[in-house]
Amino acid sequence: MGKIIIYEHANFQGYSKELTRDVANLKDIDWNDCISSVKVIGQPWVAYEHMNYTGRLMVFEEGEHSFVGREMNDKITSLMLITENLHNPQITIYEHDQYQGKSKVITEATNLARGHYNDMASSHKVQRGAWLLCEHSDGSGFRYIAREHEHLPSYRAINFNDNFGSGGAAGLASVRRVQELPHVR
Repeated sequence: MGKIIIYEHANFQGYSKELTRDVANLKDIDWNDCISSVKVIGQPWVAYEHMNYTGRLMVFEEGEHSFVGREMNDKITSLMLITENLHNPQITIYEHDQYQGKSKVITEATNLARGHYNDMASSHKVQRGAWLLCEHSDGSGFRYIAREHEHLPSYRAINFNDNFGSGGAAGLASVRRVQELPHVR
């Protein structure tokens, strides 16, 4: 399945703890806001800034992450294991709410900013896998994890919509699959 080893300091220093299941509030295990590096074995994990899997997020795929980044250093409060089968992922994005308008089937990382779908998507259906939806083409800004079988009829529910310029909500500019990398020994 998957596990994550969390470390108190960068470069895998200080106290550490191994986790094999979701933790909605790291305060419950005395690890709130004190993670600086992680090692992931198997399935990816999503780290959230706030309890109950809310706030800013960062995806950690298999490997050693000697620093979680300035944005999340000592700010992680919940962790969620991605349990979906990550092979042959597919998501369909739609131009309008309720899966209306033009649609685009995506099976690999896609920079929507380069085409007609930049800031144009308003809903999606995930057929397979897990996807990281990002406000900016470089993966920064507002992020959202879309998981297998999720049907989201309106991005307004997550403050993510196609009206970035006028309505104040972030628009979708890139889509990247969450992957399980081959384990290197």
